[in-house]
Amino acid sequence: MESSEEEDYFPTHESITPQSSINSIYQSHTEKGIRKICSELLELKDAVENLSGNMQSKYLAFLRISEEVVEVEQELIELQKHVSSQGILVQDLMSGVCRELEVWNKFNSKEPVAKQDLQSELNELMNGNMKDHNVSFLETLDVLLAEHKTEEALSVLDAEEKKSSELNDLGEDLTPEISVYKTAFLKRKAMLVDQLVGISEQPSLCISELKKALSGLIKLGQGPLAHQLLLKAYGSRLQKSVDAFLPSCSIYSETYTATLSQLVFSTISIATKESGLLFGDMSQYTNRIVHWAECEIESFVRLVKENSPLSESSSALRSASICIQASLSHCSLLESQGLKFSKLLMVLLRPFIEEVLDLNFKRARRRILDLARHDDTLHLSPQVGSPLSVAAPLNNMLTSSCKKFMSIVKDILDQLTPMVILHFGGSILNKILHLFDRYVDILIKALPGPSEDDNLVESKESVGFRAETDAEQLELLGTAFTVADELLPMAVSKIFMLRTDNKGTDGGPNEGNGPVAISTVEYKDWRRHLQHSLDKLRDHFCRQYVLTFIYTREGKARLDARIYLEGKGEGDDLFWDSDPLPSLPFQALFARLQQLASVVGDVLLGKEKMQKVLLSRLTETVIMWLSEEQEFWEVFDDETVQLQPFGLQQLILDMHFIVEIAVCGGYSSRNVHQLVSAIITRAIGAFSARGVDPQSALPEDEWFVDTAKSAINKLMLGTSGSESSEVDEHIVLHDEISDSDETPSTPSTIESVDSFASANNGEIESPVYFTDPES
Repeated sequence: MESSEEEDYFPTHESITPQSSINSIYQSHTEKGIRKICSELLELKDAVENLSGNMQSKYLAFLRISEEVVEVEQELIELQKHVSSQGILVQDLMSGVCRELEVWNKFNSKEPVAKQDLQSELNELMNGNMKDHNVSFLETLDVLLAEHKTEEALSVLDAEEKKSSELNDLGEDLTPEISVYKTAFLKRKAMLVDQLVGISEQPSLCISELKKALSGLIKLGQGPLAHQLLLKAYGSRLQKSVDAFLPSCSIYSETYTATLSQLVFSTISIATKESGLLFGDMSQYTNRIVHWAECEIESFVRLVKENSPLSESSSALRSASICIQASLSHCSLLESQGLKFSKLLMVLLRPFIEEVLDLNFKRARRRILDLARHDDTLHLSPQVGSPLSVAAPLNNMLTSSCKKFMSIVKDILDQLTPMVILHFGGSILNKILHLFDRYVDILIKALPGPSEDDNLVESKESVGFRAETDAEQLELLGTAFTVADELLPMAVSKIFMLRTDNKGTDGGPNEGNGPVAISTVEYKDWRRHLQHSLDKLRDHFCRQYVLTFIYTREGKARLDARIYLEGKGEGDDLFWDSDPLPSLPFQALFARLQQLASVVGDVLLGKEKMQKVLLSRLTETVIMWLSEEQEFWEVFDDETVQLQPFGLQQLILDMHFIVEIAVCGGYSSRNVHQLVSAIITRAIGAFSARGVDPQSALPEDEWFVDTAKSAINKLMLGTSGSESSEVDEHIVLHDEISDSDETPSTPSTIESVDSFASANNGEIESPVYFTDPES
């Protein structure tokens, strides 16, 4: 109504189409489209219903035909049974007729011609029946072979072969008919063998079907062929599994060897079990299994090498270790089946494992050499009262060089498995020794003074930091001692099991059931070699320390033999001196050792054994230098100078003074006494050769010992003015030979007494060596 009113109010124009016209036009088009779609949907619905009806009818027809086929098969089986029963009936009738004829012939022996005729007729009848049976059998067998019914064909062949003795007759007097039949029989038997072989070679055949086919071949007398097919089938299955896994080796770079080992050795185990079930324990088949398994193991080792990561990487070492562990574990399981492949496996894998170990330790040596190229690595700031010990609190950490070295060693040890340690333990220990030697070389290069080791690969200039002060050098020695005496043995003991520990082990790689990785003798020998490397560092420190004391910066020796030529007078005698003291260089040595003992007690706190050995070795080094220095002894051989008894007395007193220093310090050793005795003997000989009578010039030995002890007490306590002046003189000499800006100041008299707390004769005892001083 509104539209009509609007049309009345607004007159239409020819160029304008009314809204009602537009609505009517589009409404008609929309209705037509909807109707067309509805009609198409109805047609589609009818087509779907027709199709579903056809499918249902065809499916019912298929089911009906399937039922008919089953019924026909049942009828055929019944027919075959009927034919068989008829054949048996005919055979029974023929046998009965033959018996009746024999009985009848006995009563009619008077008619031989008639008997012969009757027998010939009977033979013809029998041959005809036999020919019919053979033809029927061959036809039945052909049908079974054509339908690939191998099991039924096999049973028919077996039954026929047992029933017909002519088929097993190997004689040459067979009739032509039997010979032809036997040839046809053998031909079909060969066809059945070929069918079974074809079934066995199918790649997708399941194990149960494979076993049926192989059992059929065994029944047909083809045992060797069946065994060959068995190994071939398991070999192809293994190859498929390996080919499917190989692309994942790069992803599982450390554990891929365990998977390959599982695939190979599990296949060998299964094949061995199936061979035993099918073929028994015949040696012929066992030898074939062994040969086939050896070939598969060789292929396995080749795959391990081809897919290994870079040989010098830790991943390669880990994968090789896992390979040894997994493979030997599988080999031990195979031994229960009578197969022993452990020796073969080790022969094949040993070169590869040794190569990986060598390259990994070479990489570790390069990393140790890199320690010398970083200033912060060898920066050993003195930490008085902070000993380097694993038993100390966590805030007293080892130096960075110690921690980095141990991390390098642990990076390698963490990759090893018990089986690798079992077979390569000795080699691994030797390589760890070489690493520690390199580490000691780095520490030696951080010490001042020239090195006598020509094997050091780099010069001193490559080290960014030198341990100049006594505290720094001692802390460096403590670091090396901690590594050699505590950290390395602790790290090694976690993975190596000693022979004497087998009884009490609660686990481990062998648990006492087999050989262990290392014996106690081997482990002690390794510790001894480790100590030798540590002794090299200690001896270098002692040598440079003593040389710094003996020689001035200009290279002149302070221990000059001329001090023993300058007596107090022509008739002076040290024995009658009211205040005899050692010569000034040895007083300075006493002060130097006194000062060092104080620093050693602070820096190496808790390492009493090392303190005693270090101070003892320093004392030995001084005496050894004195005994080996030819320029020192040439002075006594110079005939232009005159020797006095006072010089011999002073020299012997100095030697006894050194011995008493070691005794009072608690680090006396047999070597010190032997070296001092040798020097005294040599000095007496030198002075005797120049006309000095030792019997009249020298007092008793007790006098020298008492005088040396008294001198030590005087130098330590400083009770008299004259003694104070003497102490002042040797302290001045000591300050001259020490770097005042780098060496801590000389301790006070009271501190010196504390550092020599064991000077009381009642407390002196022989030092406990962590290495044999005579070795």
